[in-house]
Amino acid sequence: MKTITVPSKDQLSAESQTILESVEKKMGKIPNLYATIGHSSSALKSMLETEASLAHDSSFSAKEREAINLVVSQVNACDYCLAAHTAIAKMRGFTEDETIEIRKGSFSDAGLDAAIKLAQSIANNKGNAGNAALENFFNAGYDEKALVELTALVALRSFTNYVFANTQIPVDFPLAKAI
Repeated sequence: MKTITVPSKDQLSAESQTILESVEKKMGKIPNLYATIGHSSSALKSMLETEASLAHDSSFSAKEREAINLVVSQVNACDYCLAAHTAIAKMRGFTEDETIEIRKGSFSDAGLDAAIKLAQSIANNKGNAGNAALENFFNAGYDEKALVELTALVALRSFTNYVFANTQIPVDFPLAKAI
C-alpha cells in the first residue's frame, strides 16, 4: 500500500499555502491533518469555511461543538481527531474525565447529553439517528436549526475522521486516553 506522508507547505498549491499560513497564525502550528487535507485546496477551504460557518450564530457553544466532535471521533475510532479534540475540549473547560464520559456517549448535563447521544446515533447509523434519539434531542429543548447544525457537525467531523483513516498520518497532538 502507498504510504501517505504529510506534505510540507511548499509541496502544496499556492492557495493551500495561503490557507495554511492563516491556520498557522491562528493555531501556532499547522496540524498534520490540515496539511494533508491541503493536497486539495478546495477540500481544505471547504472544511475550514464550514467549521467557521457552524460556529457563527450556532445552536451550540464552542464547548458543546467539541463534545460533538469527541463523540463522533470515538464512533469513527479516529485517533488523530480524538487527540486533537481532547486537547481542544480541555482548553474549552472540560476535564479529562468529562472528555472520557463524552466519548462513552453521555454527559451529566441533560441538554448536552441529548446532543451527544444524537450525534453518536447519527454517526453509528449512517445518518439515521432513530426516533428515540431525535425525540430526546427535541425534548431537551433543541429545535430544527440545531438538528441541521448537529448533522452538519457530524458530517464535518466524519470527513476529517475519514481522511485520517485513509492516510494514517502521524498524530501531532498528545494521544487521548484509550477507553
